[in-house]
Amino acid sequence: MTADLHCHTKLSDGSIGIDDLIILAKKKDIKTIAITDHDCLAGTVRGKIIGERHGVEVVPGVELSAFDSKSNRYVHILCYYPDSPDRLEGLCRRNSLARKKASQYMILKVAQRYPITGDLVLKCATGSTNVFKQHIMHALMQCNITTELFGELYHELFNPQSSNNVLVNPPFPDPKEVVELVKSAGGVAVLSHPAHSDCVDLIDELMTCGLDGIEVWHPCHNQEQTQALAKLGKSKGLLLTGGSDFHGMYSPVAIGVGGIEVPQQHLNAFFGYKARLKRQAKKAELLMNE
Repeated sequence: MTADLHCHTKLSDGSIGIDDLIILAKKKDIKTIAITDHDCLAGTVRGKIIGERHGVEVVPGVELSAFDSKSNRYVHILCYYPDSPDRLEGLCRRNSLARKKASQYMILKVAQRYPITGDLVLKCATGSTNVFKQHIMHALMQCNITTELFGELYHELFNPQSSNNVLVNPPFPDPKEVVELVKSAGGVAVLSHPAHSDCVDLIDELMTCGLDGIEVWHPCHNQEQTQALAKLGKSKGLLLTGGSDFHGMYSPVAIGVGGIEVPQQHLNAFFGYKARLKRQAKKAELLMNE
């Protein structure tokens, strides 16, 4: 089975729509993809319908934003197969509003330095539920201020280490709160690219809230990090997942859908996980009733 469990579309910070993503997956003979747009569940139903039409299974998912105030870092939680996705809508709306306010300030700051307008940025973000850094960079490229999406100008504007950055940090909720909400919605909670986000140390803490797995195979993880995460995840009995983190043209790494290979045994474990949990719960209930 070929699968990509981490894909973004134009609904968040990807550059192609759901239809094109699914057709691309079909052309590459990828049987299963997960649409995991940032703080957005809008593509789930449509993705499933279009996927069935083209013979591609679409896993319902979302990548939820969080912020660990103790260490001043952003954390992303992937949610798969939520039984009650409506329970996540409130968080998605709050995160979206926070991101929207932050992006407005960042656009103003960039427009003070370079001859772009907010309207142009919004045009570049057409189809998205929000404005992301890639959309601002796209507007700068449209004005021929830069020819690179993730070049020197991107790092000047959006690297926290840059003295000239224009970053405005949205007030996202604590990672533990997000994991707990995913579990209350009946979803599978996976810590997204923990080595890339430098949040490996949060794994134990998040496990106490119900964390189910960690994303091991990711284009921003080197071989050493991948091996270390796989070893750590196995020792803790966690699901080990992976995906391309596909963003189309907006990807910081040149990688296509299905460009990350996840060992089959771990894909099998992921796809059978919820059924296993249900069997365990039923068995526990039977034992209690004896």
